[in-house]
Amino acid sequence: MNGLFDDLIGQPLAVDLLGAALRNRRLAPAYLFAGPEGVGRRLAAMLFLEGVLGEGQPCERQRRRLEQRNHPDLMWVEPTYQHQGRLLSRFEAEEAGISRRTPPQLRLEQIRGVSRFLARQPVEAARGMVIIEAAEAMAESAANALLKTLEEPGHGLLILLCAAPERLLSTIRSRCQLIRFLRLEPSAVEAVLKRGDALQQDQPELLAMAAGSPGALLAHRRIWATLPEELIQRLQCLPSEPIHALSLARDLSENLDGEQQLWLINWWQQHLWDGSQRADHLQRLELLRRQLLSFVQPRLAWEVALLDLMEGQAPFRGS
Repeated sequence: MNGLFDDLIGQPLAVDLLGAALRNRRLAPAYLFAGPEGVGRRLAAMLFLEGVLGEGQPCERQRRRLEQRNHPDLMWVEPTYQHQGRLLSRFEAEEAGISRRTPPQLRLEQIRGVSRFLARQPVEAARGMVIIEAAEAMAESAANALLKTLEEPGHGLLILLCAAPERLLSTIRSRCQLIRFLRLEPSAVEAVLKRGDALQQDQPELLAMAAGSPGALLAHRRIWATLPEELIQRLQCLPSEPIHALSLARDLSENLDGEQQLWLINWWQQHLWDGSQRADHLQRLELLRRQLLSFVQPRLAWEVALLDLMEGQAPFRGS
């Protein structure tokens, strides 16, 4: 496609399918870009829409407008937090210092907004264009509303970005053309990071957690950089005394927000597995994750978990 997809590294199948759609001018009303976080789905969506607007050719002006999300015929929808009657994006919630213990959601009012957007007459383009991020984060009511939109898409073009397509309604999946995105080989990950001037030596746990996703690796780096070094040092091994476990639980719950605590569970699972390969440790931390997501008081949840995990304790047998 004359260089349109040159920036999309390591996804030849997706490039072939999207390029063919543009060349043949046969666009589906809805696409499902399915694959892990951080492997190029969002970039592919912008490049594809650039091709739609540029009739298959690269167009720097349109790319810039899409990147800045200021094209009048583009609607970009992402999961939100609800706070005092307002819907806030992840960035807005971070800026406002709002608690983010539970993951954001795509909500009914957002999907209704998509339907209204596609029903209006486009301003410049031949069709309204909608990108829905993290489609797996839809509430049930939102998913049902989206299904109605997909049943009567009109002349709109929808792209769903989804890391877990199995969590979508089968009826939604069946109404979208599937474009699969794969985890990248190490050489492709290095090429992506090099292009963004982001090469550096990473912790083994971060590389393992990223699992072939340069975008995930960058996200893990950002969170890692926010964690107090002293806490990380104390997590290098399991607490050996109850007083150490209780002190660590207090400091983790008081110094880390909910999102950091959930991320830290992922990191500690990887760290403990690399060190001992004991499945019971992973299971106990998975129970801790469920408790934190279920609004169990964080300090109490950490205290019980760390006492269970304390060095020398019998293997965890919980569910």
